[in-house]
Amino acid sequence: MKKFIFRFFYLAGTILILAACTANKPATENVAGLSADSLAVATSLMQQYVDSGKLAGISVMVIRNNETVLRKNFGYADIQNQKPVEDKTIFRIFSMTKPITAVALMTLYDEGKFKLDDKVADFIPEFAETKVYNAETKTLEPQATPMTIRHLLTHTSGLTYGWDQKSYVDSLYRVTGASGWDAPLADKIKILAGIPLKHQPGTRYEYSVSIDVAGYLVEVISGKPLDVFMKEKVFDPLKMDDTGFFVPEDKHNRFAVLYTMGENGVLKGPENPDNDNFKKPVVLFSGGGGLVSTIDDYARFARMLLNGGELDGARILKDSTVEMIMTNQLPAGVDYENGGSYGLGGSVNPEKGFYGWSGAASTHFVADKKNNMAIIAFTQLMPFNIEYALKFVEKVEGAVIH
Repeated sequence: MKKFIFRFFYLAGTILILAACTANKPATENVAGLSADSLAVATSLMQQYVDSGKLAGISVMVIRNNETVLRKNFGYADIQNQKPVEDKTIFRIFSMTKPITAVALMTLYDEGKFKLDDKVADFIPEFAETKVYNAETKTLEPQATPMTIRHLLTHTSGLTYGWDQKSYVDSLYRVTGASGWDAPLADKIKILAGIPLKHQPGTRYEYSVSIDVAGYLVEVISGKPLDVFMKEKVFDPLKMDDTGFFVPEDKHNRFAVLYTMGENGVLKGPENPDNDNFKKPVVLFSGGGGLVSTIDDYARFARMLLNGGELDGARILKDSTVEMIMTNQLPAGVDYENGGSYGLGGSVNPEKGFYGWSGAASTHFVADKKNNMAIIAFTQLMPFNIEYALKFVEKVEGAVIH
């Protein structure tokens, strides 16, 4: 009887201890205030995009409070040669160059070399006499408000990209090759300044070559080519060793293939990957879309923004300048697409605390100030489609434990 009572209390005590331990242990392991289960859902979704053949490969990264919370690769950088996406895979980031160009230019702002509302013509005289085309009267008018540097960095300069098939001004871009990459920046600027503006400066947001002009402004003010300036002021200090305007030959084996979706719904690579323009030194340094990078490099750039302009002891910008970049800078009365906001070189969501942008080959990043979190998703697909990235951001944001 005594043995029975002893065993009963021993067993009951063990059960109570195990129950207490289980009660105190969280249901899932969480990382940096993010639900591990929710992050697993996010990565599973990325795998589905690859498994279904919608994307060849994906690289994602999540950083919170300067800690890498998630870093994962899926699928192939090169399907034909069975090369998987790896941590050091190099991607075309195209328009994700724009935030970097804005940062490069604003380093000169911090040095007192210009003010945001300075006239562009004070630095690039060719724009002093540029007229504005009035689509209603079909006449040319003078600039009511001179184009400013703020206008360039917010795409409210009156410049365009030449994509609108119904626009007279856009047709001039196509005829002259104004937005092509076949000549040095200085030559392109002369062509652009000779084409009428599509809108009066400061009156309307229109995605355009404005940031390319801002890149040329860097060259004019600094006296250095844009690639050299970016390397000295941004890439080297941030240790962005694989970011530049082309991929050197010794890194070609790390360069992801750019895919399109064929008519049969199967991903299609280029017929001759060796002819890729990014595999040779370029003539034009496009501040609007010319860079290649790795997810590690871009994560360091995003971390610098979240840290108020500094990373690992290297200060790129003043904290107040980063605040300007990441908050709405549109002229009064002007909205970004669908009533949104736009900072300098990237879009802004004031409610969520987001600053970010995408690239033509379907790359995307968000710097989330409220949660001190960077979310980056890279693939290589054209035409542009960031559905996968937006879903990834949504799932990661949903993983935040409040």
